[in-house]
Amino acid sequence: MCSSDLVVNTRLLLKERLEGIGWFMVETLSRMTRAHPEHRFIFLFDRAYDPQFIFSGNVTPVVLFPPTRHPLLWKLWFDYRVPGILRKYQADLFLSPDGYLSLRTGVPQLPVIHDLNFVHRPADLPGPISRYYNRYFPLFAQKATRIATVSDWSKEDIATSFHIDPRKIDVVYNACSSAFRPLNRKEQQAVRDQYTAGKPYFLFVGALHPRKNIEGLLIAFEEYKSRTSGEEKLLVVGGKMFKTGNIANRLATMKHRDAVIFTGRVGAEELHQIYGAALALTFVPFFEGFGIPVVEAMGAGIPVICSHATSLPEVAGDAALYADPHQPRQIAWAMQKVASAEALRNLMIEKGFRQKEKFSWDRSAELLWASILKTDRKSTRLNSSHVS
Repeated sequence: MCSSDLVVNTRLLLKERLEGIGWFMVETLSRMTRAHPEHRFIFLFDRAYDPQFIFSGNVTPVVLFPPTRHPLLWKLWFDYRVPGILRKYQADLFLSPDGYLSLRTGVPQLPVIHDLNFVHRPADLPGPISRYYNRYFPLFAQKATRIATVSDWSKEDIATSFHIDPRKIDVVYNACSSAFRPLNRKEQQAVRDQYTAGKPYFLFVGALHPRKNIEGLLIAFEEYKSRTSGEEKLLVVGGKMFKTGNIANRLATMKHRDAVIFTGRVGAEELHQIYGAALALTFVPFFEGFGIPVVEAMGAGIPVICSHATSLPEVAGDAALYADPHQPRQIAWAMQKVASAEALRNLMIEKGFRQKEKFSWDRSAELLWASILKTDRKSTRLNSSHVS
């Protein structure tokens, strides 16, 4: 069986700093590299890498400097450093799971463009980053041989916004780890004792970023606390990203600010426990290409309150209680309804288990590999191998 050399942009595989795209890389690339030992995968890092990300013996790690921490360095890395590596390894394909491509190579390229939040909400990002995304991602989409994305909603958005034939775009859903599971009452109480002085809590998981609508969630939680005599707290899990000043300002004005706990980033095992002990996930962003926390919450056996916006109804189906992210009172009403009705919570949990079964990292890896096979139609070497 013939082999091929696939160069992969893995610069977001950062130990203890994985966000949504990083987890997508871990889950899909670990499966693909192990399933296809006949191919060589050249992983491109922009700084020292952790050995845990070298998933199998057919992975060749390459550190390509400089670290890509600024739009000018992105341009340098992808347009002037990556092409040399593609030539050196005579690459059959450049796979870029974070969507960035090189505009200076003829090698077939497959980006995973997770969403276009920067098109619809450019002010959420620092100016240089927003300008880079909006200038170059339309060019990346045109340059790409094929495109993968994480939901049908994002597929339509990319096709419409960048004038791309939708037949060029493949949907590769996200999923969640099997480590997300329900906890028994004793386990739940131990987690609550650790984080919220033993009290039940609503949970948000995600980067602190304007489009995640954490300020709106704080307003909703304040409304919820003013309506009820409940002892519930709000646990916010995630690291700071961009423009978090409004969150701090809102928190400072809250009467019930002592009931809000920010944990920062947490480890994977810690996160599994935090999910399993929550009263409900409250995930109400303005914009999402998929929304991994929704599926993680379903796996952990907790109810989901989420936005009726962008891709989230596609992901959550009939298992969530929806709210308009622009209406904090709607979010507060959903929190009150879930907190006060055990029968409703149980029904939502049951529906969540069924909905979660639609998403599997095994299937995601298979779909991404199928997209790779279609990227270079002339390559008999790639098409001689099939998904294991």
